[in-house]
Amino acid sequence: MLVSLLIVPLIGSLLLLLLPENNPKNEERMKVIALSTSLVNLFISILLWIQFDSSIIDYQFLLEFNQLSFCQFNIGIDGISLYYVLLTTFITPIALLSNYKNIYKNLKYFLISFLILETLQIALFVVLDLFLFYIFFESVLPILFIVIIVYGSGVNRIRSALLFFLYTLAGSLFMLLAILQIYSYVGSTDFQFISLNEIALDSQKILWLSFFLAFAVKTPLWPLTGWLYRAHADSPLAGSILLAGTILKFATYGYIRVLIHLLPDASHYFGPLVQTIAVITLIYSSLATIIQQDTKSLIAYSSIAHMSVVILGLFSNNIQGIEGAILLSLAHGFVSPALFICVGGVIYERTGTRIIHYMRGLVTYMPVFTILFFVFTLANTGVPLSLNFLGEQLSLIGIWDKSPIISALGATGIVFSACYSIYLYNRLSYGLYSPHLKPVKDITRLEFNLLIALLIPTFLLGIFPNVVLDSLHLAVTTLLYNVI
Repeated sequence: MLVSLLIVPLIGSLLLLLLPENNPKNEERMKVIALSTSLVNLFISILLWIQFDSSIIDYQFLLEFNQLSFCQFNIGIDGISLYYVLLTTFITPIALLSNYKNIYKNLKYFLISFLILETLQIALFVVLDLFLFYIFFESVLPILFIVIIVYGSGVNRIRSALLFFLYTLAGSLFMLLAILQIYSYVGSTDFQFISLNEIALDSQKILWLSFFLAFAVKTPLWPLTGWLYRAHADSPLAGSILLAGTILKFATYGYIRVLIHLLPDASHYFGPLVQTIAVITLIYSSLATIIQQDTKSLIAYSSIAHMSVVILGLFSNNIQGIEGAILLSLAHGFVSPALFICVGGVIYERTGTRIIHYMRGLVTYMPVFTILFFVFTLANTGVPLSLNFLGEQLSLIGIWDKSPIISALGATGIVFSACYSIYLYNRLSYGLYSPHLKPVKDITRLEFNLLIALLIPTFLLGIFPNVVLDSLHLAVTTLLYNVI
């Protein structure tokens, strides 16, 4: 069944390749094929979730292919990777639907790109080999690079795509060197084999720093944040949704699977450094968010602030903090795409601008949209009953046991989040209707359904978090470091 998740999008891509372009009927068929393929994959992932046994600590649905000399193509999932796979299969059809009616050129290759991206993302979360982890970590780069350049809307999209490509590629080169060094130490790149071997602390420190640099770029952490808001601002809406919903989770998963699990001594040693960088990133990105005038850039910077809290939770070395970080990363995967749909889709398509000062009083013509926008704004600030609230609280409670000062500084993100989120909502929604804008229509049924689809898991999992936590407990206990 796990193999089906990797194969189904590729089959959909092949079917799309067989259809000739420049035919209106074929274009509609292409959309149906792409959407159906992504929904089939979502259905398979839900079946996988139902069959997953949360009482087993080992990897499940294992498939081994050991014919390659340089790596082992072993795939499997545990309680942690399961939810990132579910998030990927859930976000992909939403990303496709977000640009369902406004991609006119090269539609076939647009759809193929996102189906291939789905396969590559799922592969990253299920491979059990460090070298393959690196390959799939990097494999999304060229596709997203082309998507931003070809389908992006910003005038600086080529620069944004280059920054995204070069930042991530440069950081990941150090990860490749570290993987080669690990192979020379233990003779394998298999996750389970590496975890059974002890690596000296001095060697762990060097390896840890190499991996951390790659993940810090992808998170991103200060001072490596310059690429993210540009990539968001100039990419198509589907690209922003995928980038915020799943691509940023690569780093979160990398911290868990590689740094904390395989290099525990170095992770404990560098814990204070990571916490300091995360707090600096949180405060810097929050202040930068407040002064943004572009709506997509504002949401992009807010993503950096929320991911900083995730990092604090991950390196708290207790169950509450790590589980809170995973919950917050999942919540961010729902709320941030919804906000991008609001500002980069619904508002931008009607007004033709993303500059905050040109927009005001949208509630006059868009009352239904304003209600949904308000609910997601509250979720972004971490109000009770939302999954964001649980994630932030558990992350901060977890880090409190290690450092109350860091936890208190991390809690300032809640105040900052309320400042920029409510400012954005109030500025766009209320006041006299902007004289720069023509009368606009309220959201369509498609846009309403997309937002509702993201709203339901945000609050349903916020009210019933044990749906996720029950499967996480055993997997997270393997990440805890015993301090003697």
